[in-house]
Amino acid sequence: MTPCKVTARITVGFGLAMILFNAGLMSAGMAAQLEAGDTVAICGDSITEQREYSVFIEDYLLMCQPVPDLKAHQFGWSGEKVDGLLRRMRTEVLPFNPTVATTCYGMNDGAYAAIDPARQEAYRKKTEAIIKTFRGSGVHFIVIGSPGLVDTYTFDRIPGRNYSATNYNNTLADLARIAREVAAEQGVTYADVYTPMAAVMKAAKAKYGPAYDLAGPDGIHPEANGHLVMAYAFLKALGCSGDIGTITWDAQTGRATATAGHRVLSVHDGNIKIESTRYPFCFYGNPIDPKSTRGVLQFLPFNENLNRFRLVVTNSGANRFKVTWGKESKVFSAAELNQGVNLAAEFMDNPFAGAFAAVDKVVREQQAFETPAVKSILYNVPEWDALLPEEVATLDHLKRATIRKAEALSRASHAAVVPFKYTIHIQPIADDSMKKKTLQTNA
Repeated sequence: MTPCKVTARITVGFGLAMILFNAGLMSAGMAAQLEAGDTVAICGDSITEQREYSVFIEDYLLMCQPVPDLKAHQFGWSGEKVDGLLRRMRTEVLPFNPTVATTCYGMNDGAYAAIDPARQEAYRKKTEAIIKTFRGSGVHFIVIGSPGLVDTYTFDRIPGRNYSATNYNNTLADLARIAREVAAEQGVTYADVYTPMAAVMKAAKAKYGPAYDLAGPDGIHPEANGHLVMAYAFLKALGCSGDIGTITWDAQTGRATATAGHRVLSVHDGNIKIESTRYPFCFYGNPIDPKSTRGVLQFLPFNENLNRFRLVVTNSGANRFKVTWGKESKVFSAAELNQGVNLAAEFMDNPFAGAFAAVDKVVREQQAFETPAVKSILYNVPEWDALLPEEVATLDHLKRATIRKAEALSRASHAAVVPFKYTIHIQPIADDSMKKKTLQTNA
């Protein structure tokens, strides 16, 4: 098979999968939406506790700012099923007063075995109970995520597993169906994690080889590549529009304007100096490494749907322009620039990369505290209360202090997003045919 045919097959298959994915989102309804000041509780099992897709979600909410002043906390617990979250919601999640909640369960609920009616019913009933508990506690926007999937290569290579990846993915697909049905019946939003992961895994393995894993070396816990796909699914379900900002330059007048979150400081000879408080999402690493977030971008419409930072040039007066942003330059036609070029997609190593990484570091420190805060302190307080009833006041103080520190770290994550200054240089390129005509006339 020729490379062109392989690419075409990947593109068509991926496109169909994403059509189905987007249809799945719409079928669950999108009436709820993020509101300014919301606090998002990100709940799940050990895949959530890895603090990767949850970090990507918080990075996006803080820096890309679909609405102002958002916060997030991570509540992952290794080995957990839906009944585990239901038992600990009131002691570990609700004390943070979330107004938005996402869940991602099913990997453990399927028991790494064939589809089973009893497990199906337990998953359905406990998911319904989780929704009712969140709703009764004032959470106005609930997103029920499907499970992801296991890797079709690495999962089967771990000794001691008697159930194949292909068969277990059928089980996970069935649980995804139940999650979608429950979300529709309860009137909450459904995040289809399974479909885009399946589509991206198939396409990425076709390009990089079957050993390229999307669900991690153990076949269950993804590296950054798989977590980016998961974050994409949840951010879409949360209703993020993807409009990061637009910088418009009038080549005739030399004037430049910017949308909210960006401020033009000066314009001179095509050099536009800008200050932004809203960042585009940035990616890192070697694309062939599963630890990189770049390798899956050609199979995942993250930039197209969630990360549009556009440069528009009007009244061009030239056929082509060289655009320099940071250390990289690219040439675009006047027609492309008039339509708008997505700088976030075209310039991977852009000036925002360092500022983005600095915020990401603070977010990771915040979420690294949240895991032991929940699992080592808040989880144990009820038992300590029973064992030491005379110290209830002391234990209540410990609980409140733990939550206060988590909230302080959350504020530090928010404060890390500082105004960032940079320059975009736009230079017209003389048309070669015009140069030749000029030289002939002069001769």
